[in-house]
Amino acid sequence: MTTPECYACGKEATLDELPPRECVAHDQHWRVAHSFNTALPGWLVLLPRRHVAAVHDLTDAEAAALGMWQVRLSRALRSVTGCAKTYVVQFAEAEGFAHVHFHIVPRMADLRPEHRGPRVFELLRRPEQEHVPADRADQLARSIRAQLQGPRRRADR
Repeated sequence: MTTPECYACGKEATLDELPPRECVAHDQHWRVAHSFNTALPGWLVLLPRRHVAAVHDLTDAEAAALGMWQVRLSRALRSVTGCAKTYVVQFAEAEGFAHVHFHIVPRMADLRPEHRGPRVFELLRRPEQEHVPADRADQLARSIRAQLQGPRRRADR
């Protein structure tokens, strides 16, 4: 079930029409988007495809897929951006964004100390002219999608 007043749910109705940045990849449970208001290229958002307001409300199937998505996206970001690691964060408290979503944030080796850890969210508060342009986000989305569609790593490695 989706909720019409929810920003994330509103995208579900037009999934096939979304630009690459708004649907990097998806499966039956999750959709991946590039954050639209970030100054950090590659900042991804992992969203359940139905309206979920709290992590404890995820189904077992959604929960099982969640871990795989987080690891696969982290690997794809490392390959595409060269990041040193990724931050995985979930709050879902902002006005209009109470839909559970996980931020998968590439932490570049040269990220300034004042933006490390939870302070990385300052990069969501930058002026609009510093946001990643739509065409760059689309390019990153296509590269990440290609990495996700590449050969899967074996589970025993």
